[in-house]
Amino acid sequence: MLDLLPDLFDHYENDLMLLPSVFHQFGGKSIFWGEVVTVRCFEDNSMVKQLLATDGTGKVLLVDGGASTSKALMGDLIAQSAVDHGWQGVVIYGAVRDVATLATMQLGVKALAAVPIKTERKGAGEINCALSIGDVQITPGMMLYADDNGIAVSQNPLNMAFIS
Repeated sequence: MLDLLPDLFDHYENDLMLLPSVFHQFGGKSIFWGEVVTVRCFEDNSMVKQLLATDGTGKVLLVDGGASTSKALMGDLIAQSAVDHGWQGVVIYGAVRDVATLATMQLGVKALAAVPIKTERKGAGEINCALSIGDVQITPGMMLYADDNGIAVSQNPLNMAFIS
């Protein structure tokens, strides 16, 4: 299975919404999918760290960082916590850091950019909120599918039995 999204769009075009093509691949796992958990935060990764330290089996964290690329919302230590807790991936509408290390981890990571500057942790942010990325509305519990072709979301899980 080298390409997930083309096959999904061939079978479920009307069920999928494609996120803007602004994300870059940073994780060692280029194909990932799971149930969406959401966070909204701006240059403060407190809630990202908190969530990725909980059980993420079958889940993907979608972070709306307000498109800021001034400070990284995730680095290698928080990503390792995500791996340790079974998260499938993290999509950040913002920046990450420690990208050489992220590329070696079995975690899907997509973000707008890399920046070496960490955030201050002030406990700011909102968990399990509705997000808007481009013109796509995303709510917790939706499904997210990602590969090198992009990122798509659906209201419900899609049957992927046809994918080899």
